[in-house]
Amino acid sequence: MASEVQKLVIRNIGLLLSGKLEQPIFDGDCVIAVDGKIAGYGYEKDMDTEGATTVIDANGVTLAPGLIDSHIHPVVGDYTPRQQQLHWIDSTLNGGVTTMISAGEVHMPGRPKDIVGLKAMAIAAQRWYENFRPSGVKVLAGAPVIEHGMVEEDFKELADAGVKLLGEVGLGSVKDGKTGKQMVDWARKYGIQSTIHTGGPSIPGSGLVDADMVLETGTDVIGHINGGHSALPDDQIVCLCESCTKGLEIVHNGNERAALLTLNTARELKQLDRVILGTDGPAGSGVQPLGILRMVAMLSSLGNVPAEVAFCFANGNTARQRELDAGLLEEGFSADFVLMDQAQHAPGKTLLESVQLGNLPGVGMTIIDGIVRSERSRNTPPAQKLPFVVT
Repeated sequence: MASEVQKLVIRNIGLLLSGKLEQPIFDGDCVIAVDGKIAGYGYEKDMDTEGATTVIDANGVTLAPGLIDSHIHPVVGDYTPRQQQLHWIDSTLNGGVTTMISAGEVHMPGRPKDIVGLKAMAIAAQRWYENFRPSGVKVLAGAPVIEHGMVEEDFKELADAGVKLLGEVGLGSVKDGKTGKQMVDWARKYGIQSTIHTGGPSIPGSGLVDADMVLETGTDVIGHINGGHSALPDDQIVCLCESCTKGLEIVHNGNERAALLTLNTARELKQLDRVILGTDGPAGSGVQPLGILRMVAMLSSLGNVPAEVAFCFANGNTARQRELDAGLLEEGFSADFVLMDQAQHAPGKTLLESVQLGNLPGVGMTIIDGIVRSERSRNTPPAQKLPFVVT
């Protein structure tokens, strides 16, 4: 017997954010998803809402594609030994994040650094987050840290096993641009995307990665260009922005002044589409459940960016940079959403104005693959209005 088609209708939406820099706000008050994929959006009066298995009344709040954390360091399940903390991924879901991308499982106690061991751990990490999604969150993991002695066949083997990411170049024994570039090129040949540590050392075993090494290595993403934690000198950050076309990843756990320098330089270059956001947690700074929302508010308020544009840094830009099927209000993409409203008593006349004044919104619901995963956030300030499930 065929299973019933799952049809989600979200009606009475007050504001539709698209994740698309070229048109960050869409007209409409309704979104429909079928079997976990976006089937349409627009005005309810023009749409086929019959046969819905789930109906959500947005109650006039804002709907955006689920936020994406481009830079995390998971270990296993919803636990991090880095801060001895349970349920950190669920807490991040309560901050509107529906997809998280590993930059290496470097906090695993006893992390293997031999080539057989590091490949085995990468494949295992990819599998355990594919098989177990904490609170429904999509954790894209299994990002091996490259070490001296790896050969092209190792990257083919990793790719054939389903590994799609490299951990931060520079966190392992490979600390020169020539070797890094050779391995990054091998990874790219087999469809594995790469990122690089940028700035001063962050954990024992890491080291300084300066602009020259970043440029020579040529990874797909310049990881935490604002430092994780220590940033490069201003002239090197500007050089990186000007000298390559790669993703400019700004993180919560970095230097906020350097983050604004990166943003302003990208704007001058008319390349805001390169700006993506991460937290770089869990780390010494802890776990940041609201880290992505905090970055949106910080960049919007201090960087003088319209809030609807800053939200694109947190979903659509990352989706395009990382070639994901989530993070954009686009037919056929995953029905991953965050519903939010202006926080109670926060300054500003609207959610967007409030965020541009530096305030966090209140998250009222998250949806992943068309399924409600959380309702009123336990971590954000309380929203003025809350969406609710009708049926």
